[in-house]
Amino acid sequence: MLVLSRQREESIMIGDDIVVTVVEIRGDKIRLGIKAPADVPVHREEIYNAIQQEKSA
Repeated sequence: MLVLSRQREESIMIGDDIVVTVVEIRGDKIRLGIKAPADVPVHREEIYNAIQQEKSA
């Protein structure tokens, strides 16, 4: 796992067309903004896992 440090309003790039930006930091929580092409699904991990479970049922 790659671990990066970022401050508010700083971003990381994933490939050429996915941008993850730190929008806000509040105590022990952060808010992330994610820009990705419409054909790239973006989910929280628990939602992704639920979708995968549903597909296999």
